[in-house]
Amino acid sequence: MTLKLEKGRKLSEFSTLGVGGPIDRFVQVSNADEMCEAFSLEGPVLVIGRGSNCLFSDEGFQGLVLLNKIDFCHWEKNLVTAGSGYSFSRLGAQSAKKNFSGLEFASGIPASVGGAIFMNAGANGRETCQVLESVEFFDGVSKKIFLKKELEFGYRESSFQTMRGVILAASFVLQKGLSAREDQLAMINHRVKTQPLTEKSIGCIFRNPGHMSAGALIDQAGLKGLRVGGAEVSLVHANFIVNKERASANDVKKLIHLVQERVFQQTGVFLEPEIRMIDDR
Repeated sequence: MTLKLEKGRKLSEFSTLGVGGPIDRFVQVSNADEMCEAFSLEGPVLVIGRGSNCLFSDEGFQGLVLLNKIDFCHWEKNLVTAGSGYSFSRLGAQSAKKNFSGLEFASGIPASVGGAIFMNAGANGRETCQVLESVEFFDGVSKKIFLKKELEFGYRESSFQTMRGVILAASFVLQKGLSAREDQLAMINHRVKTQPLTEKSIGCIFRNPGHMSAGALIDQAGLKGLRVGGAEVSLVHANFIVNKERASANDVKKLIHLVQERVFQQTGVFLEPEIRMIDDR
């Protein structure tokens, strides 16, 4: 198999925030064999999916960037198996249309299936791990199947965050739910009203501290509209930072630190980032 390596690409092309510098080498993979071959190449490797929840460096990435397009999905009764590059939002919508409950919350989350598992994405009191059955994984040497019971998950955490390798596919077990479609549409409608979906962002910036809302703490501190360079705390939802005008990753980092500082000064609560900060190597 011959992979088509490219030069001259930028991470900003693949970021939902529109930031990120030059890529040393780039390749798009569309199946597990290509992913395994590319992941086995020498040097630093960065796997990206839908480009959300990650703040890419202005310096770019001095290694190989793999764009995950393992984009398949098949159903067997209430068991659905999807490639790690498949749209998590689309999977949520499709399952609800089939009157299967468990992934309604996924609709509107701009993640790949692999990214959702990696971060244990969640919303509306639900988390990805709750309906996960198994994960196909490549550790750099061989493929493995992990059952859910062999993995550990927490709030925006998974075993995969400390493992070297890449998620290839996953299976989910769902339940029949006659109100699944209605619930899914209600969640989408709520997101449209309460999140800056029409602007460039990478999703929620901070973890909710305990039972408190990070967005509410930022709002109470009067920080909506706070701006550094082209980056701004969203006027719609305070836990989002949006790219208003050619923001750089450095603008976003400075704004994150400023928000942390001011919220801590006013409340004594230190907000931990939920997003991943991607270094240049």
